[in-house]
Amino acid sequence: MGCGSCSTGGGCSPAGCKSNGSCLTNGCSKLDVYDWLSHMDMPVNYKPFSIVEIKFKGSRKEFYINTDNVYLENGDLVVVEAATGGYDIGHISLTGELVRMQLVKRRVKEEDVLKKIYRRATPADVDKWKAAKDMEWETMHSARKLALSLNLSMKLSDVDYQADKSKATFYYTAEGRVDFRELIKKMAETFRIRIEMRQIGMRQEASRLGGIGSCGRELCCSTWLTDFKTVSTSAARYQNLSLNTLKLAGQCGKLKCCLNYELDTYMDALKHIPENVNYLKTLKGDARLQKTDIFKKQMWFSYPREESWIAVPLARVKEIQQMNKDGVLPDDLLVFVEVETEPIKALDYENVVGQDSLTRLDERNRNNNKKKNKSRNKNRPNPNSPNGAQPQPTNVAGQPNNSNSRQPRPQGPRPEGGNNIANPGAQARPQGPRPEGGNNNRNRNRNNNNRNRPSPDGNRGGGGEPPKE
Repeated sequence: MGCGSCSTGGGCSPAGCKSNGSCLTNGCSKLDVYDWLSHMDMPVNYKPFSIVEIKFKGSRKEFYINTDNVYLENGDLVVVEAATGGYDIGHISLTGELVRMQLVKRRVKEEDVLKKIYRRATPADVDKWKAAKDMEWETMHSARKLALSLNLSMKLSDVDYQADKSKATFYYTAEGRVDFRELIKKMAETFRIRIEMRQIGMRQEASRLGGIGSCGRELCCSTWLTDFKTVSTSAARYQNLSLNTLKLAGQCGKLKCCLNYELDTYMDALKHIPENVNYLKTLKGDARLQKTDIFKKQMWFSYPREESWIAVPLARVKEIQQMNKDGVLPDDLLVFVEVETEPIKALDYENVVGQDSLTRLDERNRNNNKKKNKSRNKNRPNPNSPNGAQPQPTNVAGQPNNSNSRQPRPQGPRPEGGNNIANPGAQARPQGPRPEGGNNNRNRNRNNNNRNRPSPDGNRGGGGEPPKE
């Protein structure tokens, strides 16, 4: 059953429920039992177990007989017989064969279960039950005022109304015996109901009220813990905890139940630690015990007038303890053994993938960028050539030079000035594609003029200076 039923005010612990039907701390499913037999098919001649378990306010559970064999499921509201007359309403918490196992666990015989289930709760029964639950808060505060007026050393923690409004149970805590006969008379006159006083302990009170512990989770006693065992200060001593009551006490004012959770583990570990080791005698002085690390199996000692502590293994502590019994004093707490260290051999595969270099990725990226730039410059087309082909070295006549004696022109973008690298003083040739036949015609006319010019000896085609007149 979800929190939809708990929002009505009954059937679950006060902690963890909201009026909108949402549960924050799992308070409604406290002490729920998972029915792992629900999906199994029973035999044909199987007769369902007639006893069911019903849960009431404050995690109170009782067993009832289903005499009319009414089909019931977990979470159903049913009207049951009350112990002192009348009727009460509760939720079905467990049915089937698991109830038989719960009877064996709680040591209850089937013959001792005498209370009966009357019927399923009708809307009229539910409305009356809600009205009874709404009266609990005001009744508790009125009863507290009456207890203060009578100077009773008791604390009223909770009130539980019966569904038919014929009886109210008051739960209180007190350190000693309380004479509340006068209080019962005044409450009976005020509330006009039958009164039952029930004394509970501090842990039961915290279980009924609920809350958040120092660990940040809901209290164990209000969620799953049912057996409250005695917790002593020796549990804190065994676990090397400081005996601070503010840290060891829970909301109930008693020692926290969680001190017993890991106590068995500590007790098993303490079996290997020597007892009565307050100090160890050495030639250097008496070393006093300061701390014991149970799980690491170490004991910390310190010499007088020294602030540093020395961690000694348990085997060494037992050895020194036996030496002191024999009247022998060791030189020191620890035994220093010289260990010959071999030189570290350098492995051949130590730097195979460059795992010892922190900048190996940067160097690899730098080399890759250089290779990409070279290949990009090498394949870049020439903007001055008509077809975008690479330039070829030419001779004086403008013809391609295929000789291997000349060095090829360096690759890459041309500097400013075009082809006049060898003659810096010359003007730069205009950039852009050359007109077809332009330079070739000029060179051809120049060669023809040189060929027709007379040489100094009177032959044509000389190319020298003309004779002076």
